[in-house]
Amino acid sequence: MTTKPSLPAREITDGPVPKHAQLRDILSELCRTTLKPGDLLPGERLLEEAYGVSRITVRRAIGDLVAAGRLRRVRGKGTFVAPNPLVSRMHLASFSDEMGAQDVSASSKILLSGRASPPEEVSEFFGTDPSITHTHLRRLRLGDGEPYSIDDGWYNANYVPNLLENDVYKSVYAILDADFEVPITEADQTVTAIAATAEVARLLDVAEGTPLLHIIRYSRSNDKPVEWCSSVYRTDRYRLTTRVGRALDV
Repeated sequence: MTTKPSLPAREITDGPVPKHAQLRDILSELCRTTLKPGDLLPGERLLEEAYGVSRITVRRAIGDLVAAGRLRRVRGKGTFVAPNPLVSRMHLASFSDEMGAQDVSASSKILLSGRASPPEEVSEFFGTDPSITHTHLRRLRLGDGEPYSIDDGWYNANYVPNLLENDVYKSVYAILDADFEVPITEADQTVTAIAATAEVARLLDVAEGTPLLHIIRYSRSNDKPVEWCSSVYRTDRYRLTTRVGRALDV
């Protein structure tokens, strides 16, 4: 039997702050202090009765938090606390390491694995003939069981000849370092925005056409081109942050 969470003992009153904004703050506090990602939000009728507000007020408060990425609606099931967004500070770290640093449990689902001739862009980066086959690994990346991203990676067979004999459900970067002695030391990244195709939308549990963050990474181990990876991320679950400085006039 599921125990219903106790609601914050707050009174919603008429005043300069709209009622929906007051309720939004209450629900935000509930998500922060009582509920955890994946928990079901109390029903609309319960919120109406608890705070003496209208159904319109409740739906507007919930809608604000859905738009902010704090809540997510699941048709036919209800409204749930959304997973915590993963914040990447644009440094070289695996998905698993970034998740672990933010107390989120990382896991993967293998969508494709094998050896194949890569796209021209990949063979050019690896510096190999287009007919040479390399390892192709496509994974759905999960945080606390929820989809965050899809990584579509190619790995240079000259330096990583039998990658798929390892446990690629976990950190590939750790495997590159420990088993093949080609740790990723530097990378160039290109960041753009794309719309979710029907297949990608299904895997990431978003609507077709939803804007996604698209990152292509060209990774090296010193001077060795080791990995080419195209990743798409849910924007409500992944954020990029970086610090920039103003160039001084010479």
